Amino acid sequence: MASSFHVGDRVRLAIAPPYFKTADPMPMLRPPDLVTVGTVGTLMDQRPGGYWGVRFDTLTVLVDESYLETDSN
Repeated sequence: MASSFHVGDRVRLAIAPPYFKTADPMPMLRPPDLVTVGTVGTLMDQRPGGYWGVRFDTLTVLVDESYLETDSN
């Protein structure tokens, strides 16, 4: 299945995941309340398994594409 997202796209967090995994070289699990639903970020890269590296204002995390939607603004 081809993704409708592309690197550089602005996306919005549509649903809060159970946790976030940082996109650092040594990833860490972080609580879901660090990024609120509706926050807009930028897609940095695509990872295997339908995950995207997303840069939000506070941190860069890996997010499954099912939790994201395109930002219409």
